[in-house]
Amino acid sequence: MAQASAIEDLAIIDVDAHISEPHDLWTSRAPAAYRDRVPRVGELNGTRCWIVDGDVELAMVTPASVVNRSGEKSRGIEFFEWQMEDVHVASYDMQARLEVLDRFGIYAQLIYPNVAGFGNERFLKIDDSDLRQACATIYNDAMAEIQADTGGRILPMALMPWWNIEHCVAEVERAAEMGLRGVVMCSDPDSIGLPDLAEEAWLPFWEACADKQMPVNFHIGAGETSFNMFGRAAWPSMGIRRKLALGSASLFMENARVISNMLYSGVLDRFPTLKIVSVESGIGWIPFMLESIDYEWTETGSQQEYDLPMPPSEYFHRQVYGCFWFEKTAPTRLIDVIGEDNLLFETDFPHPTCLYPNVKEHLAEITADWSDTTRRKILQDNAAALYRIELPA
Repeated sequence: MAQASAIEDLAIIDVDAHISEPHDLWTSRAPAAYRDRVPRVGELNGTRCWIVDGDVELAMVTPASVVNRSGEKSRGIEFFEWQMEDVHVASYDMQARLEVLDRFGIYAQLIYPNVAGFGNERFLKIDDSDLRQACATIYNDAMAEIQADTGGRILPMALMPWWNIEHCVAEVERAAEMGLRGVVMCSDPDSIGLPDLAEEAWLPFWEACADKQMPVNFHIGAGETSFNMFGRAAWPSMGIRRKLALGSASLFMENARVISNMLYSGVLDRFPTLKIVSVESGIGWIPFMLESIDYEWTETGSQQEYDLPMPPSEYFHRQVYGCFWFEKTAPTRLIDVIGEDNLLFETDFPHPTCLYPNVKEHLAEITADWSDTTRRKILQDNAAALYRIELPA
């Protein structure tokens, strides 16, 4: 009973969930010149899908929600066929989302996109650079409306037009002016021939994020290189259910590569106030990753290429965060290794693998042996400080 009370006394912050974008998100906000070209739901070659710029298929029309209209969770693959009318209203209606948060004892929630891809990579299908830019900014405008309409309890992360570094810098500044609290970034801009994120060309972006206190969030699958859910993850002989399971699990591990590159890049050394978050990737891999990159840094003489004043792992502890949800081993046994100041909690609602509906039960189990200080930091204070969330009195 005391354990349950300790959790209920907190303003829990869920740092990763998703919005099933309403079908009029872009069309209802687009300038007249773009209204018929921005993303909308229609039929293309006999298939219902998200369409952009007339006849370009942008994404599947599925809401990517595994919670059906009556609140039951799918544990299979039937959700691939669900349409908006089949899923829980909280998947797309953020006022209804607040009711779900209240039911689970969650005060605030960060949300990420579906249609644009987890790193805004799908907008590359748009040839017109001005239209591509407009699609990103319209999404961010809509997200700022959501944040305002929910009294700052739903906090969307801003999409970056990562295909243009100058536009990225401008959008960081614009998003900050609108009150958004962080950005979601593509992990591999070099996949289309741009400089990679360690190169000098990106310094203005990192500087803008640091100056505006906008954490840079690397969601799993946030780039062509990182997203392999139905690519190389599973062997070809596997059925669709095993491919989904293995693809989902492999995506978590991809962020070890992304975060390791950030720690080796020197970016965190140049910008000591910059904050980086590994989103929806779990935390059990972090101790091995940190130990291995420190060891290999020394073994390979990497210091001769870039003179980091501290071991790579120390930059993690100073500036990087990991998020967990369904895990049990790492949150109960590895907190002292990872660092309680570097951990955040998420639910991934309403995606596959989301913690729904047993959020309270799971938290009670894994936090049973946590101190009050640890519990408060990981479930509330770390996220509140990082994303500048005002807690209720």
